[in-house]
Amino acid sequence: MPGPKILLLFFLLILSFAWLSSSGIWKRTKVSWLGSTPGKHKLTATAMEKLRLKAEDASSFIKQKNYNDDICFLIDMSLSSGQNRFFVYDLKKDTLQNSALVTHGRCNEEWLIGRRYGNTVGGGCTSLGKYRIGYSYNGKFGLAFKLYGLDKTNDNAFARFVVLHAHDCVPETEVTDDICQSDGCPTVAPGFLQQLKPVIDHSKKPVLLWIFE
Repeated sequence: MPGPKILLLFFLLILSFAWLSSSGIWKRTKVSWLGSTPGKHKLTATAMEKLRLKAEDASSFIKQKNYNDDICFLIDMSLSSGQNRFFVYDLKKDTLQNSALVTHGRCNEEWLIGRRYGNTVGGGCTSLGKYRIGYSYNGKFGLAFKLYGLDKTNDNAFARFVVLHAHDCVPETEVTDDICQSDGCPTVAPGFLQQLKPVIDHSKKPVLLWIFE
């Protein structure tokens, strides 16, 4: 029969694992240290129709504001983070041109369960709304693009230093698990940011990025 010390140790291990699981720290550690298992998600017909309708709305806004009317970037935060949810949409052809993974903000928690949005400086949350993509610069995470919030839900984006940038914790392809979380920035994989760079740099008009749910 196990001694009292062994039983106590076993009990403490169970409590520790339960706490790590509920707090989300284990999940974040798994993503950071072990990586994620490659996976493939299929964009449902409902999600594709939602994207098409959002592109229609974006096109109307773009024409009014004299933005780039060839292309826009759409991010659907209702999709899982291990699924491609950053979409490059061709407005002229009304087709999806490219897609990739993108983070959402953790709202200053160790690991945010579900979704929460905010526009407070220092809040660490994703802000829903339309953004104008600004100039590029080299920052803490290398290449990044300034973002200017165009709605009341994200008009603090510039003051919050919410930018479009890359990080190695974001996989280049879809995975079965959730990916890392950010402090509010739409963070993508390094390879994907390099694909976006010429689109943004060569555009004579501002490019619209729209984060929605």
